[in-house]
Amino acid sequence: MNEYTEQANQFLAATNTKYSAKFHRCGYHFAEDTTKRYIFTCTFKRNGRQFSLKFGQSIAAGNTLPEAYDVLACLQKFDVGSFEDFCSEYGYEQTKANERIYKAVCKEFEKVSSFWTEEELEKLREIN
Repeated sequence: MNEYTEQANQFLAATNTKYSAKFHRCGYHFAEDTTKRYIFTCTFKRNGRQFSLKFGQSIAAGNTLPEAYDVLACLQKFDVGSFEDFCSEYGYEQTKANERIYKAVCKEFEKVSSFWTEEELEKLREIN
């Protein structure tokens, strides 16, 4: 087990969180995708609550189930602020298409920040 997998597993154990992934479909996941990739539904559960998200696996990893580390490292762990702040920080132009991306990022952060406490989020941010 490498150190990244260990970090993720320790975080899940410390927060009493269970992780699972299952195949969803093969298709285009990101707006800029030109190659289809395997997309999985990844679910985190704890204390009778859960949240799920779609995860587009890397092309190189193919149909390999994403590990907890893969998903935890990619989660939105910070509030991105306004749409203007988001575009400025991440290099996006202020377009309708990018506004949809912004709203998806905000929705993911809302799920993450309501699922784990601020103290737990600090530990989650250390997983890299």
